Amino acid sequence: MTLSPRMFRSLLPAMSLSVILIAIFYLQPRTMSYFGLNLLLNLALPIAFATLAQMCIITVNDLDLGIGGFVGVVACIGATLLNDSPLLGVLALLGCIASYAALGALIHLRQLPSIVVTLGMSFFWLGLALMILPRPGGSAPQWLHAIMTFKTPYIPFTIIALSVVALLVHWMLKVSAYGTILRGAGGNPSSVERAGWSLLKTKVTMYALAGCFGVLAGLTLVGLTTSGDANIALRYTLLTIAGVILGGGEFVGGRISPIGAVLGAVTLTLTGSFLAFLHISPDWQIGAQGGILILVLALRAIINRAETR
Repeated sequence: MTLSPRMFRSLLPAMSLSVILIAIFYLQPRTMSYFGLNLLLNLALPIAFATLAQMCIITVNDLDLGIGGFVGVVACIGATLLNDSPLLGVLALLGCIASYAALGALIHLRQLPSIVVTLGMSFFWLGLALMILPRPGGSAPQWLHAIMTFKTPYIPFTIIALSVVALLVHWMLKVSAYGTILRGAGGNPSSVERAGWSLLKTKVTMYALAGCFGVLAGLTLVGLTTSGDANIALRYTLLTIAGVILGGGEFVGGRISPIGAVLGAVTLTLTGSFLAFLHISPDWQIGAQGGILILVLALRAIINRAETR
């Protein structure tokens, strides 16, 4: 049986992940175990949450260049306020989500370019994080650390959590009726507006969802690292964009894949380990990751050309 170009494209994120996994297992057979997978996927969950946040923004044809700084703010709140004064910490996190929703409203109402606004916000988030936690430190709440280090039988907790999150977000955005409206705001906004739905509400909803996923990314990161740092997630900005695109998403048209985005995030997480096993210097690893991404995108371009024939 031959695969159609469309089916091959939908399977590309899973195939990319499989290739990376097989290469890692070949280089380090000991990673093919519960303990090995647990180490490999240690930081996959926060990256996946941050990638889903970026995906929500891309769904409405925007781009978020401040998600890394936002995750850093949440991490600093989690390591300080949430630990020392839980009620104040929860209020601060809710304020972060509300700020993201307000940001979506501002971009829509004033017709501002999201790239410029979110780039400016990245400096605001970084400054706020430094005000909360001027230097690396703090400590994660015990309950949060306990969740992130929970040992499930047979299958690592990270794999279970990633699967549940991917399926839940897939149902929310790809199966549910309201998810169709949210995606339509990016794919065909004029039709959505003619149908009586408010584009302002859809954009605010997607930005609020992005804020929720950004909060989850920051909290899970603190739960794993047990401390906070204003610069802890700055590299997440480019990683999340790459994860969404690697997972089958596109910058325009509301074309996204929640499951693919999670697979893309996991693939990028494992790529760092794969390059380390090849003894590639950390100075070259980012460039090598970019090369892998270009290779996958080139393959997608070939598939897209085959679909249009």
